[in-house]
Amino acid sequence: MSDTELSRSVGKRILHDNSERQVSAEAADELVRILELYAGDIAEEAVAQARDDDRKTVRLEDIERALE
Repeated sequence: MSDTELSRSVGKRILHDNSERQVSAEAADELVRILELYAGDIAEEAVAQARDDDRKTVRLEDIERALE
């Protein structure tokens, strides 16, 4: 069992919906791991954006700027 927030089923569903092929547990787990790393990077940048604007709340605009 992995230490992830997203479940293996999320990874399997994303892969299956985009390929209509069978998906191994290892492939789903790796996709989830990568997505969580990417999401963590975006979250860190969004929090920094909110902090720079002297806000305690992360807003949609912070996420959008983090993605630029």
